[in-house]
Amino acid sequence: MNLIRSFFIAFSMYSKIPMPKTDWTKEAMRYAMCFFPLVGAVIGFLLLGWNWLGSRYFGYDSLFFVIVCVLLPVAVTGGIHLDGLLDTADALSSYKPMEEKLAILKDSHAGAFAIIVCACYFLADLAVYSELSAEAAPVLALSFVLSRAFSGLSVVSFRMAKNTGLAATFSDMALKGRVRIVMVAYIVVCALGMLVISPVLGLAGFLGALSVFLFYRRMAYKKFGGITGDLAGFFLQICELITAACIVLAAKFL
Repeated sequence: MNLIRSFFIAFSMYSKIPMPKTDWTKEAMRYAMCFFPLVGAVIGFLLLGWNWLGSRYFGYDSLFFVIVCVLLPVAVTGGIHLDGLLDTADALSSYKPMEEKLAILKDSHAGAFAIIVCACYFLADLAVYSELSAEAAPVLALSFVLSRAFSGLSVVSFRMAKNTGLAATFSDMALKGRVRIVMVAYIVVCALGMLVISPVLGLAGFLGALSVFLFYRRMAYKKFGGITGDLAGFFLQICELITAACIVLAAKFL
């Protein structure tokens, strides 16, 4: 029963998919992160469906097709991770001491750099998805699970920048050892799946995601003293963009 509640908590927190109301008890929170990558599976499934339908009736070179691809993850998640990207952009662009950067992350107002980064992010996303192909789509679909598995692994493995906040709550409540094993299993399965679908594209996508993961840890520790929920959102958005870029660029060499 607690596993079902954990599933509901993960999807109600990290997606806009309607879920039954569930009390966030300590027992129900223990395995919530284990179901976080499944939100990525929903995005990947919808992307594959739209890839089949949209490419058939509109074509890969259709602007409408590309824009729907870009907006699908936002529609599923409600933009919760984009919020982290924009808050982190403001904090990093402030060049202020660590304590003030952490305070900026908590500020609900969007600064100039957040708006600039948001515009650049979606333009880059639009450029990447405009190069999407039938060969790249299945690998890209799995990358949404992979990015969330890496994000979940960071929540139960990396040092927290503060003891309060969403990431700290999920980290404190989780059975870290077991959740860590599940996240690694997700990563291995996704990597193998991507390689089976296409060795070249799969390797390019996995290396892209791994590179962002390593950069994320180094940046978070150096600039913020650890990770927060906003930084986790920043990582997820950058990971999705870089992984997709690596996949579609690798497809050009096949």
